[in-house]
Amino acid sequence: MFRTRIVWGWTEFSGLLKDGAIFILIYSLFFCALGLAVPLEWLVALSLISIIMMVTGVFYLGSFVYLALAAVGLGWLFKRNGWTIDFGIFEYGGHYLDWGWLVPVALIAGAFVIAEGILISKKGASSASPRRESTSRGLMAAVYDVKRLWMIPVLVVVPGSLLDAYAPYWPQFTIGQSSFSFMLVPFILAFQNRSRKTLPIYLFPKIGGLTWKLGIAIIVLALGSFLWEPMAFVALLAGAAGRLAITLFFEIKERQGNHAVTPQSMGVMIVDVLPDSPADKMGLLKGEVIRKVNGLSVSNETELYEAIQVNAAHCRLEVLDHNREVRLRQHVIFRHDHHRLGLIVVN
Repeated sequence: MFRTRIVWGWTEFSGLLKDGAIFILIYSLFFCALGLAVPLEWLVALSLISIIMMVTGVFYLGSFVYLALAAVGLGWLFKRNGWTIDFGIFEYGGHYLDWGWLVPVALIAGAFVIAEGILISKKGASSASPRRESTSRGLMAAVYDVKRLWMIPVLVVVPGSLLDAYAPYWPQFTIGQSSFSFMLVPFILAFQNRSRKTLPIYLFPKIGGLTWKLGIAIIVLALGSFLWEPMAFVALLAGAAGRLAITLFFEIKERQGNHAVTPQSMGVMIVDVLPDSPADKMGLLKGEVIRKVNGLSVSNETELYEAIQVNAAHCRLEVLDHNREVRLRQHVIFRHDHHRLGLIVVN
């Protein structure tokens, strides 16, 4: 929309695994140590649901609690109606609901909702991509879209009967008369949202904070299944309802009121900053207002770059921060630096 690439083209792909790397180790250890065994049939249904979500691009439905609950429902529908899918090496026919394996599913769902909240808090604002949007008065403002996908491969315990039939040499261990196997499963998390009224740096930590707290609540409810077995299913339903409530609350809130980034009479408002540019090295941020450049007042992009040319080798800025307090920034612009200051602004 701005005909400008803000970040390197492979940034999102490189963050697919890297952003959630710490959870790979922690969750693998905890899930295996606690013996959270989940049926292979549920994992197959979860994979199908995740693939559909990724292909359609509807990342609003990418919260893990949605995917986990949908996988439970999909497997039940297949079993109830006698549907099957032949994958070649095995035939998928769904699963019956069983409180025994719903407990670990709910606990795993809660753990991944915690991970989702932490990733949103830490990576949401940095992933925000600006878009142009007209205000009610016909001015050109900016909104920020976030659409992120994370993959967290985790070792889980799977009952070994089905794997043994199709992969007899797969490593297994036995507890009593039951066989189990370790399986590396690439769990998918997705997030999509729009920041309009609130700057991304303030909005997404709020969404992430509520999300990871919801994950803790899901785990607490799931543990209640040791007193009343259906609480595991209740935990999944409550988690999905809670995650939907968080999404709707902030969606409605962001649609009300004025845009956070609009043309300003007091100066030029920053929409975004190009990484590793002179503006980035000066610490300029989205939503700040450049009031003066090299001692000259500026009110639009043309005046901004004309003022830079007054002293192109040494740029001095007077900036209003998010609290509208003045701070001074300066930077020596070298020959190899970006040919502009590295800013996207709104006029």
